[in-house]
Amino acid sequence: MKVFATAAVLRKGSFNRKLINLAANKMREDGHEVDLADFAEFDMPLYNGDIEKTPDGALELARRISEADACVISIPEYNYSLPGILKNAIDWLSRMDDVPVAGRTMSLISASPSLVGGNRGLWQARIPLECMGAWLYPGMFSLAMAAKAFNDDGTLVDPALEERLVYVLRDYLTVTAAHNAR
Repeated sequence: MKVFATAAVLRKGSFNRKLINLAANKMREDGHEVDLADFAEFDMPLYNGDIEKTPDGALELARRISEADACVISIPEYNYSLPGILKNAIDWLSRMDDVPVAGRTMSLISASPSLVGGNRGLWQARIPLECMGAWLYPGMFSLAMAAKAFNDDGTLVDPALEERLVYVLRDYLTVTAAHNAR
């Protein structure tokens, strides 16, 4: 299965970037092809309904999502919500004639230095994605205390948490395979 994976961040040292890298490695170990994207590849201006031409960054993001069988996004929590760069990208994607997430499955994961692990941001991200027709896997993964959660090699310090991440990814991809086969 081909999986599009990205972290909705621009900061190089982001915990969500570390988490999506780990997730991509785990999915590759299970034999999946992973298109791991840096969100900076999808540069686009703030959404403006007066701009008639969809920006190249939004078109590229739409293309990469459309070419994949599954989509995993690691999302930081900003002020109890989703990051502005992701909301902006969602706004651009939602205005396309063929909305790339419509009918697609998606899995949301997060990492945060807080005790909540970014979970509130995941719930906020679900709203516009579901309204655009995406089917979101219900078992989200939130990594709390992320500043202390990673080993130097990018794996998780707590093997039980890493097993939980692998379970979420495997189950999501199993459900997606069944969804795509219908």
